[in-house]
Amino acid sequence: MDKFSPIDMSLWQGRQDPEDGELALRWHDKVLPWQEAQPRQADSEPGVALLGFACDEGVRRNKGRVGAAGAPQAIRKQLANTAWHLNSPVYDGGDVSCPDGDLDAAHGRLAERVAAALDLGHFPLVLGGGHEVAFGSWSGLNRHLGGEGRVGIINFDAHFDLRMKLEQASSGTPFFQIAEQCAAQGTPFHYACLGVAETANTQALFARAKALGVWHVLDEAMTQTGLPALLSGLDAFIADCDHLYLTIDLDVLPGNLMPGVSAPAARGVELAVIEPLIAHIRASGKLRLADLAEYNPTLDQDNRSARVAARLVHLLTR
Repeated sequence: MDKFSPIDMSLWQGRQDPEDGELALRWHDKVLPWQEAQPRQADSEPGVALLGFACDEGVRRNKGRVGAAGAPQAIRKQLANTAWHLNSPVYDGGDVSCPDGDLDAAHGRLAERVAAALDLGHFPLVLGGGHEVAFGSWSGLNRHLGGEGRVGIINFDAHFDLRMKLEQASSGTPFFQIAEQCAAQGTPFHYACLGVAETANTQALFARAKALGVWHVLDEAMTQTGLPALLSGLDAFIADCDHLYLTIDLDVLPGNLMPGVSAPAARGVELAVIEPLIAHIRASGKLRLADLAEYNPTLDQDNRSARVAARLVHLLTR
């Protein structure tokens, strides 16, 4: 496998309803190829840039169940037949992969693509891949901003992913890596982790989150009745930020809804709670970048998890 997989537009195919004309279009009818290396694309109308991170090296290092490297293509296939309701174009920018196990280099390639998309006015939506995708995604935004401005990271996740990077990065270290990079460049580390499962995070991780000033909400507090308090908390967090990066680890969702992840949740947070929070984040006008992480098609059941991932992509782009 190459370190960058060429754009495969053959994935974008699905149902046709010609009797209903333009009102019956689906994603496969509308998605266009994009590569930031092609000068002619510089004049393309700004839209959504789908970028795949076909990598689960970080999951392997974190002793998880591998398979998430196949997620970007599986999500595209599910998206292809999704009804089209967007007003801006969507470009497929292909996949960054990690066939040689060099995760640092893969992060660098992803950062280049994210920054290039942002430089052209696109909204990058990265399809992971393990949650190690977060360091590459954030690095691209940081590169685009030149380290300027207050970037707020909102992570829907059952895990803090604040493990210390000792010898190697993994899917458990991305936000610790980001905190280190922020400290090195003298910028604030604004991190919110929503949906934390107490049973899945050690006391050491809770202590590290407290020391880093992380705003977190436990999964048991992420309920529909608790939405007003959650939205108020989001408003306070967003007010301190100039730019937002939203990352969604799909293992934040209930295991029966999202079986296709390395670590399915025993409880999780319902879509009915996640969706209005996503809408609120988008309505702030500060969202610059988003990604999905941890979908593992080898563990999916009847494409249930893929359908949820596609729905989240739809919500993030409509």
